[in-house]
Amino acid sequence: MLLFVLVLSLVAQACSAPTTAQQPNQKTDQHVKSIFILAGQSNMAGRGGVVNDTTTGIVTWDGVVPPKCRPNPSVFRLDANLSWVKAREPLHADIDVGKTNGIGPGMAFANAVLANHSSTVGRIGLVPCAIGGTNITQWARGSFLYNQMIGRAKVSLQNGGSIRALLWYQGESDTARREDARSYKNRLETFLGDVRLDLQSPDLPIIQVALASGEEASLIEIVREAQLGVDFLNVRTVDAKGLPLEPDGLHLTTPAQVQLGKMLADAYLQFLPSAISHAPVTYPNYIFHFLLYLVLKVLTTS
Repeated sequence: MLLFVLVLSLVAQACSAPTTAQQPNQKTDQHVKSIFILAGQSNMAGRGGVVNDTTTGIVTWDGVVPPKCRPNPSVFRLDANLSWVKAREPLHADIDVGKTNGIGPGMAFANAVLANHSSTVGRIGLVPCAIGGTNITQWARGSFLYNQMIGRAKVSLQNGGSIRALLWYQGESDTARREDARSYKNRLETFLGDVRLDLQSPDLPIIQVALASGEEASLIEIVREAQLGVDFLNVRTVDAKGLPLEPDGLHLTTPAQVQLGKMLADAYLQFLPSAISHAPVTYPNYIFHFLLYLVLKVLTTS
């Protein structure tokens, strides 16, 4: 019955929606950014170059910024105050607070995309949202982290631009308990559907990272299998397995993060023709994808 009511509501919206796309604002178009959401846990936030002195117990970042992660006049980040500022490492310094942040994949990704398609992509806006040590249940719809991510994403659109993709690297915290590992696929697919729903972008490109590390070896493989088994339209997975890790055996090294950024860029560039030039989503198309998502959600939770 609830699904039927939702269908009627969506059909009513479709009937009342304008049939012509809104013409772009010429003044705003001169400042359009290609916006990318960076979300997940510590390996997305970045721990490259972060060293734990076992003698003193002090955790520090070595401050080394590789050339491929250096600031670029065409790359900005949405800071904790919701303002666009020039992007520089560590990207998550004021987001993943209380942690020591280092090099992540974001800057290497942005610079690699610009190196290949600067004229097409224009200025890039990165929206850091990752928080270290978080379980996927903490990213469920309605949670603080989820609401913060969606809120930041919506604010990023206020001065023009389009969200081109979600970059998602999470799952290490779900390899500590068997129940979490076994539930990961359903939780992940629900999360991805919810993000697209709340951003009103059913075809939003999503690039996730399959784990390179975790807590329990057997559970890492269960989570990796779930990640590699996601079969959603416009979702691609890059595999971090085998990339070098810091001495803690959990976090990617700086060179590994640079390599991961390039891998993410390569995956995104495969989306480019549709992601950059696709027409606005029409209401009938949105309804179709939304209803399909609802049906799948009902089937998987019943």
